[in-house]
Amino acid sequence: MSDPVTRIAAKGDGLTEGGQHVAGGVPGDVLAADGTLVRGPHHVDPPCRHFPQCGGCQLQHADDAALAQFVSHRVSFAAESQGLVPGTLAPPHLSPPRTRRRATLHAARLGKKLVIGFREGGSHRIVDMTECHILHPRLFALVDPLRKLLASWGGKLAADIQLTLVDTGIAAEIKGISAENLAQTEALLDFAREHSLARLSVDEGFGPEPVWEPEPATVTLGGTPVAFPHGAFLQPTADGEAALLSAAREWCSGHGIVADLFAGLGTFAFALAGPAKVLAAEADRGAHLACQAAARASGKPVHALHRDLFRDPLTADEISKFGCVLLDPPRAGARNQVDAIAQSTASRVAYISCNPQSWARDARRLADAGFRLAELRPVGQFRWSTHVELASLFLRD
Repeated sequence: MSDPVTRIAAKGDGLTEGGQHVAGGVPGDVLAADGTLVRGPHHVDPPCRHFPQCGGCQLQHADDAALAQFVSHRVSFAAESQGLVPGTLAPPHLSPPRTRRRATLHAARLGKKLVIGFREGGSHRIVDMTECHILHPRLFALVDPLRKLLASWGGKLAADIQLTLVDTGIAAEIKGISAENLAQTEALLDFAREHSLARLSVDEGFGPEPVWEPEPATVTLGGTPVAFPHGAFLQPTADGEAALLSAAREWCSGHGIVADLFAGLGTFAFALAGPAKVLAAEADRGAHLACQAAARASGKPVHALHRDLFRDPLTADEISKFGCVLLDPPRAGARNQVDAIAQSTASRVAYISCNPQSWARDARRLADAGFRLAELRPVGQFRWSTHVELASLFLRD
């Protein structure tokens, strides 16, 4: 008896009406009685030759309708798992192909060949990248030059390469190599100069050190240039960032004092500052100092606070002073800070999350404190990936 695929499960397999997991299945496909998968209207040919070996994507065989359903279901099912029903579930936002502005690639010498790319899913093997449909074209344009640069390095080589598109070009960080002579140092400088890099850093195991940075690397957040420290967090696509900022602006509008918790460089703080005064609390010292310096230079009403909100969350009394509380924690969520919010008199919380599971646990704690989930917006910044983000609004009467 045939068994239709009804949705894509959390790890990317198709899930049939009968509860079977089918690798490569999407809604509309049918699992035949003999175990073969019959393609449906939402099953498409992957655009990239490296799929499905490359771990950068898991869902290139799904069309946009199936992708949108997956992103929406991942978020709504997380809410339902905690007994939460949003007042409004917005249509999912999908970032277009070739818009990823930050990525970490891996390079290694295999025999006489230098390979560079993403790793295979669940493996340390590197897929030697010859095309990519998720990276911004400016990042992908560096792949072949990097391959040639690192091929000239002697000995056994295994390196990680972090690329980020910033205001003045690309900030590149190579971990796992060292310039042991003048020729190698000059090769790095020539590479940076030839490709107009904003910054080139090398990490020999003791932290990244710039070897090329003609002017300070910055990212513009809310119209404000902010220094970009090594390892700082940046939303993966400008398109996805805009979708999250739109939600934050809408939900925090009209409130004179806003708390931006887990603020990073100030992605939300600088966008909200102006009509509002914003407290930007962040534990990472480099990000905090960059946010603080940018606020002072721009004159925007952003007060940067260096504080570990996991160990030392804002107290209920402190939280109660703000008209709107915005938080965008790491994947682990923000249990301690959410507990303090629950105990406060706060009535409006905008919660941005990159992990629907930890968000749902925190959301349940807010609901138990009298908050209702007013709106939920699924966001698929990592196109063709099982990684899903969201923006949510909680209100308490």
